[in-house]
Amino acid sequence: MDFIQPPPQRWQSAIIDLDGTMVDTLGDFDVALNRMLTELGRPALERTTIEHMVGKGSEHLIHSALVHGGLGAEQASAQLPMAYEHYQRHYLSINGAHSAVYPGVLEGLAGLRARGLRLACLTNKPLAFARPLLQAKGLDGFFECVFGGDSFERKKPDPLPLLKTCEALGSAPAQTLMVGDSQNDGLAARAAGCPVALVTYGYNHGEPIEGAPHDRLLDSLADLLLPDAGSGLAH
Repeated sequence: MDFIQPPPQRWQSAIIDLDGTMVDTLGDFDVALNRMLTELGRPALERTTIEHMVGKGSEHLIHSALVHGGLGAEQASAQLPMAYEHYQRHYLSINGAHSAVYPGVLEGLAGLRARGLRLACLTNKPLAFARPLLQAKGLDGFFECVFGGDSFERKKPDPLPLLKTCEALGSAPAQTLMVGDSQNDGLAARAAGCPVALVTYGYNHGEPIEGAPHDRLLDSLADLLLPDAGSGLAH
């Protein structure tokens, strides 16, 4: 699918990722994860290390942190339920306090809504974390629906969450733009049949975003409103 060439009809909807796409939440991950590790008697992690672990859901993040701290994979899996309980408590206590909305996000979301697109937020973050964060950052009003990593049986990069979100929005995948920051978003969009735009500033497990499946790269969500963005978004 060629994102640059406008389709016969304009996009009906857009699905927007949260962490690394709309909000820089690395500070929240840093504080909550290291408080959890301290409580468990495990070594702390540097922020750059955490950045490479973010994006595949809280369970993957916690398991990766425990393994990085010296536990074997089986030991980490055994400790995961208790570690998740600690992590959830710490994360909810600071959710949004160490994070910031990226430049261009408010303009981009407002512009997409003004052009008649229906918007959904789809993230691998647990829904109990995602909803309060969107509200705290003044972003919740842009979205008709919000889905987290625990909303469906599988997470991105599986296409199921995108397909279910398209159903909720009432739009076909081919007319639903996915906007994200990582390979997870690109792979999920490709498998679901959605066009995909990826931001250049987010979290992609330490890999260059250019290597992830995409139709367009964005330096800002506001770039979707530029005349050369194509796809019927700007007019």
